Amino acid sequence: MPETKRLFAAINIQPNETFADLYHNLRQILGIHIIKWVDLSHIHITLKFFGETPETEIPAIIEALQSSVAGIQPFELNIRRTGIFGSKYNPRVIWFGIDPNTMFLKLNEHVNAALEEVGFISDRQNFVPHLTVGRVKEIRDKNHFQEVLAAFKDFNFQQSMVKEFHLFESILQREGPQYQVIETFAF
Repeated sequence: MPETKRLFAAINIQPNETFADLYHNLRQILGIHIIKWVDLSHIHITLKFFGETPETEIPAIIEALQSSVAGIQPFELNIRRTGIFGSKYNPRVIWFGIDPNTMFLKLNEHVNAALEEVGFISDRQNFVPHLTVGRVKEIRDKNHFQEVLAAFKDFNFQQSMVKEFHLFESILQREGPQYQVIETFAF
């Protein structure tokens, strides 16, 4: 049985002071609910989640991702809006959104096309670029939760210049995941 690694490709985001303050305020206000918050050092925008992947497939993934940056220029992302995945009565994930960006969408298309060529079929769901900030375990007061998210709905968190993305290994541990960069792909 070949060794496997839990892999994903993502753009790492370094939260600035405004982002961190808004994140901590949201976390504090929603403190009555049971939410597993993402550590600020792990904030990222996933381009592709591979999951458990045989180590023998990693060279083909790296080659495909390297080819995906052709024609991609550094770009600025505007991180804005707060939303949820799941229904407003049964939310599963709290996220910060990204304003539409042509170069980002082009990068996403390139990544998916290059990976499909080596056998990794893209998820056909509607792609919603986002940064997961919390995974909802239990909502104790639905009205409170909805009111708080509505209040944070249109905040502008930060602008980030993107010059690269990474292939990460996610090592699951009791304290939370550890992310190790396997390869970096610069534009």
